[in-house]
Amino acid sequence: MSGIAGVYYLDGRPVDRADLERMVDILAHRGPDGAAVWCEGSAGLGHRMLHTTPESLHEELPLVSAYGDLALTADARIDNRGELLSALRIDRPHEEVCDSELIIEAYKKWGERCPERLLGDFAFAIWDGRNRRLFCARDHMGVKPFYYYRSYRLFAFASEIKALLCLPDVPHKLNEVQIADYLLDNREDKAVTFYEGILRLPPAHVTSVSPGHSSTRSYWSLDPSREIRMNSDDEYAEAFREIFTEAVRCRLRSAFTMGSMLSGGLDSSSIVCVARDLLSRSGGQRLHTFSAVFDDVPECDERPYINVVLAGNGLEPHFVKGDQSGPLTDLETVLWHQDEPFGSYNLFLVKELYYAAQMNGIRVLLDGYGGDQVVSHGTGFLVELALRCRWITLAREVTGSSRNFDRRAWRVLRNHVVRPLLPEFVVFAWRVCRRYYQQAQPVNTLVNPGFAKRLGLSERIRSLQVCQPKPLRTERASHHKDVTNGVNPLVLEVADKASVAFRLSVRYPFFDRRLVEFCLGLPGEQKIWQGWTRVVMRRALGDILPYEIKWRGGKADMSPNFRRGLMKHDRGFLDGLIMNNATVIEDYVNIPALREAYQKGAAEDTETFWRVATLAKWLSQVRLSE
Repeated sequence: MSGIAGVYYLDGRPVDRADLERMVDILAHRGPDGAAVWCEGSAGLGHRMLHTTPESLHEELPLVSAYGDLALTADARIDNRGELLSALRIDRPHEEVCDSELIIEAYKKWGERCPERLLGDFAFAIWDGRNRRLFCARDHMGVKPFYYYRSYRLFAFASEIKALLCLPDVPHKLNEVQIADYLLDNREDKAVTFYEGILRLPPAHVTSVSPGHSSTRSYWSLDPSREIRMNSDDEYAEAFREIFTEAVRCRLRSAFTMGSMLSGGLDSSSIVCVARDLLSRSGGQRLHTFSAVFDDVPECDERPYINVVLAGNGLEPHFVKGDQSGPLTDLETVLWHQDEPFGSYNLFLVKELYYAAQMNGIRVLLDGYGGDQVVSHGTGFLVELALRCRWITLAREVTGSSRNFDRRAWRVLRNHVVRPLLPEFVVFAWRVCRRYYQQAQPVNTLVNPGFAKRLGLSERIRSLQVCQPKPLRTERASHHKDVTNGVNPLVLEVADKASVAFRLSVRYPFFDRRLVEFCLGLPGEQKIWQGWTRVVMRRALGDILPYEIKWRGGKADMSPNFRRGLMKHDRGFLDGLIMNNATVIEDYVNIPALREAYQKGAAEDTETFWRVATLAKWLSQVRLSE
């Protein structure tokens, strides 16, 4: 991870170097290995450096081209280096060519189409002096963050919101609609933030800015109609294995000791086992693993599965006690890094693992997030079987799913077959009836009714309910939605800002563009077979994964540990806030309803209590900083 920032005054004012330096200084945690700024007239770029790859050890950013007409700042790891070196006709030794040089040379050759030719995780901005244009891009899946503010006078960007707020021209006005969405747990919007006027550049998007002109567009999207057809299960499995192995291999490029999360689930175990084999073939470096264990909450403990993976050679295990703190622990520091309230309620566990990685000299950490979405559980295929009247196969899959994952067969049938197949007029009638019923009901008992009325939340939510898309009736449509939803980039941004606090670069093999495209194109029978979900992955890694992992039916639910931590370790904070000092949130939250639920101690409301506490702490910090 590194940090980037930049300013472009569209009204022609010269950049105040001190403003740019303040932006870079506040991002110091993102890059302890160096800082620099570059200014030319009305444009300026800044950078914080965190060395991770071998090439980054001699990289200097911002990078200015030989003729001085282009300047680049980037937070990037480019994976298709060999392909680009050949296409760009760079004949120097590979290890001498930094990723930033590849990006700027790609811009010279392909202009604003250059992101289409890049593989990897990146957020960058290029100042094109000849055209007086600033060009910015974000990677395909949104691993690297990119925030910006645009007005008729100014365009400014940064890796974190706090850097934008350093500028006097950037307003600090709160986005109350986003506050409402946070309380309602609506996280689909990929652009908005908790500050009006400050936006995210969505994944796979570019923006181009010049005086009198600006545009933002998508440069890549998943094709839901693309199908992959092979001759046998073995061919599908071999293709998956090849792509997945390469996704792990290119993320092992590091100048430092490698680490990986290991939860004992299928996703993290697959990454660890493949990475261990690759490292053993290339010199025998041991892979450090980081796992949370739960002595006091045994239903969350995954040690039997973790130990099965660790039984192989080439691993250096580290364990963190995940039941010794609460989700509100050190919340003030966490929110300073996040800049906004966040929806990842188990971040406190991840933070402890990041700290352990830092203490063991790790700078690059592999993570299994994304496996569920990218490989897909394939349950949408059950609808296809019903539509094709393949009743015997459908019965086999439903009973297999019930057996393998300890679910009641009727629930599998109801959730994954009956509901998606309800006639559209029934679904529409139900939505309309609910709409008119809710006209006399509050939007949500959590939201202050006056706040909801002032924002028109009832009308907005009802319109969204009535205008929801048709039920998804193919596996590929369901899979496409899971991969492209708005939650994924938000989770990645939260993890990014948490990890840089510990000088870590987290990499996600499952979000490799090649793997995403391949898995989406697979036929349904390669995603679920005899009730086993993600079967292509289980087959592909069969001789690498331990048997107990390969045929795991499910994974431990972390909710009991979250609830216990909140009510045991954070109870004093919650009591003080909810029962005695809720002034900071009373404009947004229905305090009487909140207190009633809290006094009843409803277990199902613990995430609500956490969400309200997080919002309250953030509002307090924002108001103190004003």
